[in-house]
Amino acid sequence: MHRIVFLDRDSLQAIVRPPAFAHAWQDHAGTREDEVVARLAGATVAVTNKVPLRAAALDQLPELKMVAIAATGTDNVDLDACRARGIVVSNIRDYSLVSVPEHCFALLLALRRNLRAYALDVEAGRWETSSRFCLLDHPIGDLAGSRLGIVGYGALGKKVAQLGRAFGMEIAATSRSRIMDDGVVQLPLDELLATSDVVSLHLPLSEQTRHMIGARELGLMKKTALLINTARGGLVDEAALAGALMSNTIGGAGFDVLSKEPPTAGNPLLGLRLPNFILTPHVAWASAGAMQTLADMLVDNIEAWAAGQPRNVLA
Repeated sequence: MHRIVFLDRDSLQAIVRPPAFAHAWQDHAGTREDEVVARLAGATVAVTNKVPLRAAALDQLPELKMVAIAATGTDNVDLDACRARGIVVSNIRDYSLVSVPEHCFALLLALRRNLRAYALDVEAGRWETSSRFCLLDHPIGDLAGSRLGIVGYGALGKKVAQLGRAFGMEIAATSRSRIMDDGVVQLPLDELLATSDVVSLHLPLSEQTRHMIGARELGLMKKTALLINTARGGLVDEAALAGALMSNTIGGAGFDVLSKEPPTAGNPLLGLRLPNFILTPHVAWASAGAMQTLADMLVDNIEAWAAGQPRNVLA
């Protein structure tokens, strides 16, 4: 009988069906890194969304045979260490192809039309004292006719491109592989940054992509351009972004992720109180439909592994 332990069950608000094989399942609402070894003792399957599984912990878990990541991102799991120990690692793919692109455009539309600035004006009573029927104190831009630059043209990037086309935007993208989609202009990163009205990030975090957007890259962007990040916080140098926003180097930014989550005091983006910056707490993925799809795929992965046919394998 397999023992399955979900280390951070509260990260997933969905029904998780029991796997169709003999097992014992234990949920923990959340788990600190120093609690991992004790909670996984004797487990054959570890389920984690964001709880780190590092080599030092894996060394103390000889019975562990599978790590089922309840997410797409894998930077919390030491994949090399898992490979060395014969531990199968599977993740969830393409579960949020509606939720994340819609959140991306929610941020984009709010910024392009200055919704935050105007809402703050109404709350402050400025509309009531206006001499006109409307307030026109903040610029409002259209998406149609502007260029959407997508950094990372995988499944999510392609879905964002589809929404962009529906709004009449021109699509440019940068990708490690050749882009075959008609109408997509493939550009190197620097040219994409310099020519796009909106830049949206859709890349995993790795040593190669960490801080790929820093002060130099932000300086290449148009002064009116928007930066959208619903991928990983570490892709962007947060101090450089805060400086760019305060100095009007770029037009605005919409972020759903930070380099450390939950954030700690001192993060340069937490203290920003700017109408052209919107920060949401890593919820782009979390529509009810997306979370239920994730839960179903999670159990599919575990069942496939138990049947000797693992899927979505990373290690």
